[in-house]
Amino acid sequence: MTDTERNVAIVGSGLIGRAWATIFARAGWNVRLNDPHIPTLKAAPRLIRDELHALARHGLCSDPDGAVARVSIAASLQEALLDVEFVQENGPEVVEDKKAIFAQLDRLAPPNALLVSSTSAITASRFTETLPGRARCLVGHPVNPPHLVPLVELCGAPWTSPDAIERARNIYREIGQVPVTINREINGFVLNRLQGALLAEAFRLVGEGYISAEDLDHTVKDGLGLRWSFLGPFETIELNAPGGIPDYCARYTGFYKELAASAAGPDVYQSPNVDRVIAAWPHQPTLERIAELTQRRNERLAALAAHKTRQTDKS
Repeated sequence: MTDTERNVAIVGSGLIGRAWATIFARAGWNVRLNDPHIPTLKAAPRLIRDELHALARHGLCSDPDGAVARVSIAASLQEALLDVEFVQENGPEVVEDKKAIFAQLDRLAPPNALLVSSTSAITASRFTETLPGRARCLVGHPVNPPHLVPLVELCGAPWTSPDAIERARNIYREIGQVPVTINREINGFVLNRLQGALLAEAFRLVGEGYISAEDLDHTVKDGLGLRWSFLGPFETIELNAPGGIPDYCARYTGFYKELAASAAGPDVYQSPNVDRVIAAWPHQPTLERIAELTQRRNERLAALAAHKTRQTDKS
């Protein structure tokens, strides 16, 4: 191994694990895959190769074959962790499973390796408290699909060291992701809380018959979503009043206070409202439809990522 080689272990080689392997391999890291489910593990290299070549078609990977060559299957977890500086865990969303996995990672990984979980819902304090190396453990929550949507939410437990957070931020930046730091633990982190607020209102508006399910989707993908692909909510409102954010708050927050006072509650996810939402969606979730939509989503996200990269290069 040369001084310039960097090694990462991808623990859990399903959909999210394969995306992480794609990202790290594209960035020049040696990637070792591990998964207790052997068919999933054996299928992973081929699927990662396909993703790398799909990225290359959009100009998002300059050397897909070179990246593929950096991906290997580890015969054991111990082998996967040999000489790594970073571990990205992608196991089941079950607290007890996370505890068991991280106990092994903390025992087997090099002492300076960062141990990072892709969990979308479990805070790090719930599965790292008793570990001797708990200061190096944190959450690095990606957005599906991670190789096309670069955001990563970093959230440590109260005992996670600031150095571990900073090292993780630097590594994610180096491999082309966009890390954001959640300053203290909160259920759902930030992205899912924002998504949840929009989804709850969507369920209410469709369930109560204010708009069709398809027209609601158009409202986001052909309205809000176009701005949100380049601007955050604060940047958006800064441009929606002549005097920026202070002017916007003075003009419009009275209206938003009224909306906040009657925000959608948990009942929107219960019968009979959820039944009305399901009935309002005019498509059946067949395997063929899901596969076709996933492929189309990924192609469009890749095209958008390529466009945003070109715009960044020009600025």
